[in-house]
Amino acid sequence: MADVPRRTVALSALALGLTACSAPAAIERNDAGSQPVPASSPSPTDASTTTTAAPAPSSASAAPTAAQTAAGRFTAAASPASALVVVNKRRPLAPVDFVPELTRPNVVLATSGEGALLNPATAHAAEAMFAAAANAGSPMTLVSGYRSYGTQSATYNAWVAREGQAMADVASARPGYSEHQTGWAFDIGDAGGACALHPCFKDTPAARWAAAHAWEFGFIVRYPWMFHETTGYYYEPWHLRYIGVEAAAAMRAAGANTLEDFLGLPAAPTY
Repeated sequence: MADVPRRTVALSALALGLTACSAPAAIERNDAGSQPVPASSPSPTDASTTTTAAPAPSSASAAPTAAQTAAGRFTAAASPASALVVVNKRRPLAPVDFVPELTRPNVVLATSGEGALLNPATAHAAEAMFAAAANAGSPMTLVSGYRSYGTQSATYNAWVAREGQAMADVASARPGYSEHQTGWAFDIGDAGGACALHPCFKDTPAARWAAAHAWEFGFIVRYPWMFHETTGYYYEPWHLRYIGVEAAAAMRAAGANTLEDFLGLPAAPTY
C-alpha cells in the first residue's frame, strides 16, 4: 500500500464514522495499515469482502489453530524467500534489509518504479489472476507492489517527524516489518479507479472478485475485516498476499481467517 494516501484513508474512515482503537495499528501495505475500525463497529454490508463468511472471533484464541488446518501440513517460514514467511509487528524480516529477486508482471499498472515489481512467483500468479478477473468482467490494476527497506524507512521517518512515533505506528509500518518488502504482497485497484486505497474499495468489482476468487490463484486477503487484533493491521480489501495455491486452498478449507491463525502463530497487534 502506498503511504501518501494513508492520511486520506484515515480521513475516509472517519467520514464513515469510524475511529481508531487505542492500540497502535497500521494501514497495511506494509508501508502502513488500513483505516482505523473499532472492535465495536458493525461489519460491512458486503460479507464477500472477507476471507471467509465466518464472523470474527471475540479473541485470537477463538480462531482456528494450526492443528485445525490441513493436518498441520503448513509451517510458518523464517526466510523471506519463502511464500509462507510471516511478516507482522512481532516478526520482522531477517535480514531486515532483504531484497528479493524482482520482475515486472504483465498486468495493468497504476504505479511505476519499484512499486511495479513483484518477485517472479507472485508476478506469474498475478498475471493469471488479473487475466481471469478481466475475463470475468472485474478488471483490476496493480497499485503498489514491492517497497524497499530504504523507501519504507523514508516513509516511516517522515511520519515520525510530522506526527510522532505513536501516530507513525498507526499510519505506516516500520522499516523491515512490511510485507511489501518481500515481493510476495501487493495492493490492487479497480480498473475504473474507484475508491483506491479507501474503505469503499470493498464494494468495487475488483475487490468483490478478489475476495471470492483470489485463493484459486494462491492469494489471500491478508488483512480481513475485524481481525486487526490478530494481524496488527486494519481491514484492507486491496492488500493481497501470495502463499501458493495449495496453502491458500487449505487455509480456506480450514476456515482460518488470518495467516497467523492458519499457521498457529500468536497474534501480533503491536510491536
